[in-house]
Amino acid sequence: MKNTIVTIALGGAMALMAGTASAQTLEAIQAKGYVQCGVTAGVPGFSAPDADNNWSGIEVDYCRALGAAIFDDADAVRFTPLTSTERFAALSSGEIDVLSRTTTWTMSRDTGLGINFAGTLFYDGQGFMVRKSDGIASAFDLSGAAVCIESGTTTELNAADFFSANGMDYNPIVFIDQDEVVKAYEDGRCDVYTTDSSALAAERTRLGNPDDHVILAEIISKEPLGPSVRQGDDVWLNIARWTLFAILNAEELGVTQANVDEMLGSNDPAIKRLLGVEGDFGAAMGLSKDWAYNIIKALGNYSEMYERHVGPDTAIGLARGVNALWTDGGIQYAPPIR
Repeated sequence: MKNTIVTIALGGAMALMAGTASAQTLEAIQAKGYVQCGVTAGVPGFSAPDADNNWSGIEVDYCRALGAAIFDDADAVRFTPLTSTERFAALSSGEIDVLSRTTTWTMSRDTGLGINFAGTLFYDGQGFMVRKSDGIASAFDLSGAAVCIESGTTTELNAADFFSANGMDYNPIVFIDQDEVVKAYEDGRCDVYTTDSSALAAERTRLGNPDDHVILAEIISKEPLGPSVRQGDDVWLNIARWTLFAILNAEELGVTQANVDEMLGSNDPAIKRLLGVEGDFGAAMGLSKDWAYNIIKALGNYSEMYERHVGPDTAIGLARGVNALWTDGGIQYAPPIR
């Protein structure tokens, strides 16, 4: 029995030491005073700069949430725009601390690139956009079409799978940069533009005459889009993961940017734990006990971020769909803070 107790004690000490030793990313971020976040070169609603280089979007809000969690400052973030082919190298090399760039969580990426996905910020699926004037009613009418695609993406692979599985020929026209893809489609160099359906809706708003284009009904893939970090630093992975879980739990518990101060007096134990009134769930991650409160106070919950950037009242106009909470018929679900 004595040996068992010693083993358990040593195991706990070793785990604590391992956790301390793997906090390099957080320590580096604290030393420089900001989170370096890799984003798109510009996809409305997700991550895009305005004329003054002020970034906004749901993925940008996630990055700002990390700044709020660590520094109690949602502006303690800098943004690095990356193409699809640049993004993983930028993360692996340490050029960025976190990648929050419309990136699909797949097995090969999760196991072969030295990165870990923190969760799914947005559940998506690949679709097709065509010109109304072409009279195309279905993706199954696209045999022989010229298709504009961004290289180095799951989009490219999914398109190949779709046309092959359905015995259809197509002519892929591939570009490195998303802006090049959109311009080629708008200039008539291809018949079809394919990417994640949310990105199609976003890019459609930037076309000269959005009403001249239609997104077809078929969804041909699963695209769970989420932030990722380098492998080998469990403390930073936990921060990235629980930042996402905090905003989802806040929505489920009814905690908003407007009522978060009032909710500090809630009798609900789950709300107390979320806001740091009861327990200290930030300490294990090297954060203050009110880390989640700071996120919600600065940015709101998941619903507020969604509605602000991509929801039905925006130009993009996306219904929650599967991105609704599990309690509202969707599949968004966060583990509890306890």
